[in-house]
Amino acid sequence: MISNPRRHCTVELQALPSRIGQVRRIVSAQLRYWHMDPLIERATLGVTELLSNVHRHARPDKTCTVEMELLLDRLTVSVRDHDPRLPVVEDADPLATCGRGLAMVAAVSESWGVRPDGDQGKVVWFTLPTATATATRPATVPRLTAGEPRLVEVGAVSHTADELTPGHAPARSAVVG
Repeated sequence: MISNPRRHCTVELQALPSRIGQVRRIVSAQLRYWHMDPLIERATLGVTELLSNVHRHARPDKTCTVEMELLLDRLTVSVRDHDPRLPVVEDADPLATCGRGLAMVAAVSESWGVRPDGDQGKVVWFTLPTATATATRPATVPRLTAGEPRLVEVGAVSHTADELTPGHAPARSAVVG
């Protein structure tokens, strides 16, 4: 008998500050249960940023679903909300206290993206490599410099690496659908 390599976890919630902390604890506990402790910090940071965006921007309501799917080589974390407006990656002022969430998700993840969910909303997701996938990757990841533009697709808009986070290499992104 072959065991199912796919593991799945779903949480539905109102994206309110008190609930975001609870979801962080659920994500941490689930990753510990799956023996994926090395992913906890990046997964909880990413889900916090995505839920904060739902709290701050989603209309008409803050209801959303967090989904985690673990395959052999990667963890995918997605947040589905009822607002069809796609997120916009903007340059944040260096002294701004907000506006860096998606750039942070890009920085800590292997890939990320957004896809419309019909006229019912959207799904914003990111992936993290598991230890198996990380072990096969080179020890150092080349960084982009200002002279090396790379496109990152978000919705129907493309951004260069410089537009996302100057001095940092963005993760690969794709729009599915």
